[in-house]
Amino acid sequence: MRRRSLLFGTAALGAAGALGAAGCAKVPSGNTLARLKSQGTVRLGIAGEVPYGYINDQGEFTGEAVELAKIIFKRLGIAHVQPVATDFSSLIPGLNSQQFDVVSAGMYINKERCAQVIFADPEYQMLDSFIVRKGNPKNLHNYEDVVKRHAKFGTGTGYAEIAYAVAAGYREKDIVILQDQVAGLNAVESGRIDVFAGTALTARSVVKKSSKAEATEAFATVIDGKKKIDGGGFTFRPTDTELRDAFNVEIHKMKKSGELFRVLQPFGFTKAEMTTLTAKELCA
Repeated sequence: MRRRSLLFGTAALGAAGALGAAGCAKVPSGNTLARLKSQGTVRLGIAGEVPYGYINDQGEFTGEAVELAKIIFKRLGIAHVQPVATDFSSLIPGLNSQQFDVVSAGMYINKERCAQVIFADPEYQMLDSFIVRKGNPKNLHNYEDVVKRHAKFGTGTGYAEIAYAVAAGYREKDIVILQDQVAGLNAVESGRIDVFAGTALTARSVVKKSSKAEATEAFATVIDGKKKIDGGGFTFRPTDTELRDAFNVEIHKMKKSGELFRVLQPFGFTKAEMTTLTAKELCA
């Protein structure tokens, strides 16, 4: 996979936003769903991460969450989507400060985030995986291995994997925080770190064309003696329950019909990553 340019993506998105804004009339105040229907455009916060939301080599706005957004918001009467690129760690602050209307980035649903935002039910469930040097010389298969073997550990900005490593006993101040999984691959290949943690999907995607690195087998993180399976979903402001509920109706229809899997499959998802988990369960 070629390294994506976030600067290029941001420039392209800015142009798209300008075009979209030009056609928007003044809209009435009121609930967000009604406002978005009136203006015909929804602003989506993305983090430039494959396979969730990113700009491809042809300059197109795509990703599993992006393609899903295009379908569902159209069915809700909102014809256009306008991407807004930012760092992953800025997604929730940007949402709550109204830089965009919805986060479309496959964000993991967890208790800490549920205290700040509300989520639709997840479109997928996910295990973790490591990016390591070819042959996995330090024999790293879970966070406990990283701690025991004193491996140099890295992960992405705002990633849930930070907390998982700390729960296993890794010192947070020693974690190397990188922009994304591509930066993680580069750091592993160069020897700057021994291991980069991310979702199984992103790990196996990013190493496809690497001659120096590989992805470990997917594994469930163990916290307090219990295996943890994560789920990712669309993110909304706490006041936007009507918009979130309308979104949920549509995503459940897609799950039932099998359409959801057909949308996600081209981005590397398998049937094992389809889920019946709910946001309520993951927020608990």
